[in-house]
Amino acid sequence: MTVWDSARLGGRSARSRSRPAGVLFAFDAWQRRRQGVFEYTSNCDCIFRLDICRARRPLDLIDGTRVSRGDRMARLHYWNEQIPPMPEDGPTIGWARRMQRAIAKSLRVLAHYLATRPDLDDIAVVCADVPSATKMQSAQLARIMAHYGFETIAEPDDMPLGERLHRFGENILISLIVLANNAGALRADTLARVRVPIYLSRLKLEKDFAVGRSLERELS
Repeated sequence: MTVWDSARLGGRSARSRSRPAGVLFAFDAWQRRRQGVFEYTSNCDCIFRLDICRARRPLDLIDGTRVSRGDRMARLHYWNEQIPPMPEDGPTIGWARRMQRAIAKSLRVLAHYLATRPDLDDIAVVCADVPSATKMQSAQLARIMAHYGFETIAEPDDMPLGERLHRFGENILISLIVLANNAGALRADTLARVRVPIYLSRLKLEKDFAVGRSLERELS
């Protein structure tokens, strides 16, 4: 999941960005195009983008959903420009509630989008690789996403070298964009970010976030 700490960076306008920052954001946009990341809705409350990827390994989810290596999956990415900006003093209860509603709304829109795309009928799992700075934060993030039905499945220790280098490169880009937007938010552990691999079965997505069923949950 492409994340550039948008919650912390949302308060700075495009006009105030320096030329180097503009280059970084242009590179980020180029990366999204190269990866096939797209907006699955024009809804201004949606905070996710999407791409269609291939499973790198077999997966067995709690509800019995099985994924074989090479199967297609829908992979979520943060839609940075639409994430509620975090207050300068840090997260508040009000900000957390806005994020909760945004996640629920985004998943409800996703359920509707997939239901209207026959060419994506083979998609059985929605996934994301969420960057996290520390193991403690990883555990907290896993608990938060479990509220929406996501399961965390640890990755094997023998991750290919190419993937490790790719993620380190992502961490460098994250650090540069954080520095360009809000130097005070840059932490020493930014380059050491790990990923939290989360998975949501399409069956559970449709059960919990189909139009009508999720509305009460979204507004609660």
